[in-house]
Amino acid sequence: MRTEDPLPSVGDVLAALATGMWRFDDAAGKVSLDAEAARLLGLPAEPVTLTEAGVRSRFHPVDWNEIDGIVQLAVAEGTLAEARLRIMDEQGRVIRTVRSRSKPIVDAVTGTFELVGTLQEVTEPPPGAAARTPVTGDWRRSREAFLLDAGRALAEARSTEEVLRVAAGLSMPGFSPDGLAVFGVQGDRLTLIGHHGHGPGDEAPFSAMSLDTDYPAAEVVRTGRAVYLSSPSDYRKRYPTAWPLAQGFGRHSWAFLPLVVAGHTIGAWMAAFSYPVSFTPDERSVLTTVARMLAQALSRAGVAESERELTDGLQRSMLPTLGPQIPGMSVAARYVPTGGGLQVGGDWYDMIPLPTGRFALVIGDVQGHDVRAAGLMGQLRIALRAYASEGHRPDAVLSRASRFLYGITYDEEITDLRFATCLYVEVDPTTGILDIARAGHPDPAIRMADGTVLTRPTAGGLPLGIDPDADYPTTRLALEVGETMLICTDGLIETGGHDLDTGWQRIRKILEGHEGDLEKLADTLVQAVHGPSSHHTTGPLADRREDDIAVLLLCRQGEGCGCDDTMTPRPAVRRTVLTVAQAEPERVAGARHQLRELLHDWPSEDQVDSAVLLLSEMVTNVLVHTDADALLVAEMTGDRGSRRIRVEVTDGSDDLPHKRHPGELASSGRGLVLMEVLADAWGVDPRGEGKSIWFELHEPPEDSGGSFGDGDSVVSGGLGGA
Repeated sequence: MRTEDPLPSVGDVLAALATGMWRFDDAAGKVSLDAEAARLLGLPAEPVTLTEAGVRSRFHPVDWNEIDGIVQLAVAEGTLAEARLRIMDEQGRVIRTVRSRSKPIVDAVTGTFELVGTLQEVTEPPPGAAARTPVTGDWRRSREAFLLDAGRALAEARSTEEVLRVAAGLSMPGFSPDGLAVFGVQGDRLTLIGHHGHGPGDEAPFSAMSLDTDYPAAEVVRTGRAVYLSSPSDYRKRYPTAWPLAQGFGRHSWAFLPLVVAGHTIGAWMAAFSYPVSFTPDERSVLTTVARMLAQALSRAGVAESERELTDGLQRSMLPTLGPQIPGMSVAARYVPTGGGLQVGGDWYDMIPLPTGRFALVIGDVQGHDVRAAGLMGQLRIALRAYASEGHRPDAVLSRASRFLYGITYDEEITDLRFATCLYVEVDPTTGILDIARAGHPDPAIRMADGTVLTRPTAGGLPLGIDPDADYPTTRLALEVGETMLICTDGLIETGGHDLDTGWQRIRKILEGHEGDLEKLADTLVQAVHGPSSHHTTGPLADRREDDIAVLLLCRQGEGCGCDDTMTPRPAVRRTVLTVAQAEPERVAGARHQLRELLHDWPSEDQVDSAVLLLSEMVTNVLVHTDADALLVAEMTGDRGSRRIRVEVTDGSDDLPHKRHPGELASSGRGLVLMEVLADAWGVDPRGEGKSIWFELHEPPEDSGGSFGDGDSVVSGGLGGA
C-alpha cells in the first residue's frame, strides 16, 4: 500500500479483524448491529436493528442477567463494560462465545444512556483456567457463595463494632484486600469509623479530614462515585496531595466506594491491596455489592445503638436509685428490659421514704412492652410516690393510684386501654412489720434464715385502672431477723415455658440453694432466667428475651444475719403467721399450703399429712362455730433430728371446744378426737379475749420409719374443714 492511499474505514478494519460493532439506545429499547455483529449473533451477515428482547434471545440467559448488572455498574461509574457471553441458536445450543466491550454515554438531562461497543469471537479457555474466567464458570459460583455469606454475616451484626469485625474478616473470591477502612461524615468533615490491617496510630492523619481534601474517600463522599486506583502511579497522578499519606503503607491497588443508604451517601469504604488489581467489571461488581451491604449494616447498627442509648436514658430517668441505707435493713433491686425494639416496657420498682420514718417498696407492671407502657409507668410511679408521701396507708395509696390510672387511660374512642398490677409494701425497719396491699400482682415470697422459702398469700384487689372504686385490703406480715422478702414481676416467674406454679418452683430452688449476699442473690435470680448480666441500675442486669423483669429483695439484718456477708446461717426457729378471715374461707387452703411449705424437709410424710389435717380442722372450726377470724402461728424449733413443730390457732371467741362422740355417719365433731390420735401434745388455752388451740408433733428418729403418736396411721382425706 502506498503512503498516499487513504486509510481504510473503521468498519473495514473491524470487519477484517472479525469484530462487529453495535449500538444500544436505552430510551428506544433498540439495538443496531453491523453485518459482522449480526453474523456473530447467528443472524444473516447484514446490518439490522432489533428490539432488546430480540437480542436477548440470542444470548445465554445466565450471561444476559450478568451483563445487565455489569452495564448498570458501568453506567453508574462511567467506566467500560466488559464481559464474555455465550451465543445460542434457535434450538438453545451454544454456537460460540464472544467478548463484548462497550462504553456508556449518559444524557445528563434525561438520565438515559446509549452503549457503543464491539463483539469479537473468542476461544473458550481450557478447564484449568475456569476459576479465572470472568462472568462464567467457577468464579461466579464462588462469588455468589461469598456474597451470600457476607450478606448473612452483615445482617446479623448488631453494632458498629460487629459490622467492622465482619468486614475485616471478608475473604473475597480471587482477590482479598489486606487493608480496610470505613469513613463516615459529620458535618463537613470525613471521620474514620474503623480500620483493619494498619498499625496503632496510623489512623491519625485520616481521622478528621475536611470533605474538600484532595483524598479519594473525600471525593467519593462528595460525588457518590467510586474511585479505583490500580497502581501507585495512578494514585500519585490523580491525588498528588494525598499520595504521601498512602505511600508509607506499601499498597499497590485501592478501591474507594460510596456507602449509600436511601440515596444518601453516609460515608466511604476503602479496600487496599498489597498486589496489583486491575478491577475488572466482575471485581467491581463484587466490591459494589459488598459496599451496599456494608452501608445497610452500618445504618442498622447506628439506629440500634441510638435506640439503646435512648433506652438507657429512659431507664435512668424512670427508675430510681435505691435510697440511703436503712438501719437494720438491706435492699437490692434489678430491672431487665424486654429484648427487641427500644427495650422499654411497663415494669418498674421504687423505694419511697415515708413521713412516719418508715419506707415503702413498690413493684408493678403496666400492660404492654412499648413506649406507651413506659410512659404510663412513669406517670403511675410519680403518682404513687405522691400519694405515699402524703402519708396514706397502703390500701389508700393503691385506691388513689387505680383511680388515677383509670382517669388517664379511659377514653370511649380509645380501644387500647391499659391496666397495671402492683404490690405496695410499707416497711417498719424497727419491728420488721410489713403492711402489704396487692393489685392483681404475684404474692411475695419469704426466705427464712435457715433457707426455707414460703410464698405468703396476701389479700388483693383488681389490677389498677380497671375499676376506679376498687378496694385493696391490707395484709400484715412480720419479717423476722435474718429473713429476706422477694417481690417481683411475672417476667421472672412465667418465662421459658413456665407457668406460675412451675416458675415459682424454679425461683424457690434458687432462693433455697443460694449462698452469698443480697446483691449476689439478685444477680443469680436474673442470670438463672436470662443469662449473664450486661447492664445495671443498682447492680448488673441480664439481657431480656421474653418479658420485662423487675425484682426487689428486702432483708432484715441482725447479729449473725447474712444479708451483708453470707446467707447461710441456720438459726433454730422457723415460723409463719397467717390470718384467715370469716369472709375468706377459701384461705384455709392457703393455710394448709403454708404449713406444707414450712415442713418441706420434715422426714415423715405421715406426720406432715396429719399436721395439715389438724390445722384444717382447727381453722374450719373457728370459721364455722364462731364469728371471729382465725390467726395461725406455726413454729418449728430445735436441731434437725430432734425438732418440734407447734401449730396454734387463736380466735376471739370465749367458747371452749368440747370432746364429742360422733356416730359413724356424722360429718363433724371429730376434731378433738383427731388431736388425741395424731398429736404428740395438744391443748386449749383461754386468753383474755378468746382462746388458743394448739398441737405439737415431734420429729421421729431417723430409724423409726416415720411412726408417731401411739403407732396408728391415719390417712388424711375428707375429714378436714374447708
